Amino acid sequence: MTEDFRRFRGTASYLTSEGLEAAVNCALVLERPLLIRGEPGTGKTLLAEALADGLGLRLIPWNIKSTTRAQDGLYVYDTVQRLYDSRFGDGDVRDIRHYIKLGPLGEAFASRERVVLLIDEVDKADIEFPNDLLHEIDRMRFRIVETNEEIAAIQRPVVVITSNNEKELPDAFLRRCVFHFIDFPDQELMRRIVAVHHPDLEKELCDQAMKVFYELRNMTRLRKRPSTSELIDWIAVLRKSGATDVKLDKSLPFLGALLKKEQDLVTLADQLAGGRKYRS
Repeated sequence: MTEDFRRFRGTASYLTSEGLEAAVNCALVLERPLLIRGEPGTGKTLLAEALADGLGLRLIPWNIKSTTRAQDGLYVYDTVQRLYDSRFGDGDVRDIRHYIKLGPLGEAFASRERVVLLIDEVDKADIEFPNDLLHEIDRMRFRIVETNEEIAAIQRPVVVITSNNEKELPDAFLRRCVFHFIDFPDQELMRRIVAVHHPDLEKELCDQAMKVFYELRNMTRLRKRPSTSELIDWIAVLRKSGATDVKLDKSLPFLGALLKKEQDLVTLADQLAGGRKYRS
C-alpha cells in the first residue's frame, strides 16, 4: 500500500485497526461519505475528531435529532427575528441576508478551506432524511431561495456519517457511501486504548479491571453491555478511590459506572447471589 494512499493512520489518542484505516483512506481517495456503524462507545464520533486532527482540518459537527431535516443543514431563515426587528429593532430588515444562518452542511460548503463534516447518528432522523442529505452532498451546491444566492463548495468536505443501527438506511444511500463497522476491541487493543487514557496505570489494577469488564460483557442477559468509554471512566474512579482489589462479586465498587440499566443491575445481583456461572 503506497504512502499516498495511507493518509490516515489514527492519532496518538485515537488508536485504529487496519480495517478502519483502510475504510477511511478509501473514502478519502473516492471523496465519498464514510458511513460508520458500531455499538455505542466504540469511538464512532471520536473518529471524526481524530480524522480532523490527523489531517489538520477544522471539524464541523451536526448532531442529528428525530426532527432534523436536510434543509436544516443547509440554512435557516429566521423570520421570527426579522419580524421582531421590524417592530422593535433599529436594523435594516430589508436586507434578508442578515436573517439567513448557514447550517453545518451549508457552512462546510461555504468554507474556503477543506473541513471534516460529522453527521452524527443519521438513523435518528426521518427515513427520507438520508436520501435528501446525499442529494445535496452529491451536488455540492445549493441555492438560498430568499436571496437567490447560490452556495457552491470550493473544497469538497470530508464527510463522516455515524449510525447506531436504530433503523435501516435506504439502499440508494448505502450505495453512495464507503461503509465500515467498528468491531468491539479485543483485549489486546483494549489494553492499548486504556494505556492511552491511563498511561501510568498499575498492571495489577489494569488486569483486574479488564477481567471484570470482559466478564460483564460476556454475560448474555445484560441489556446494555459496558462500552470502552465506560471502562475508561470506571478505571479513573478506581484509581481516584485507591482501589487495589477488584473482582466480580457482590462488593464490586462503583458498579454504576459500568452498568447503566436497573434491569442489568438486578440481573447481575441475581446471578451473583445464585452462584450461576456466566459465559467467559
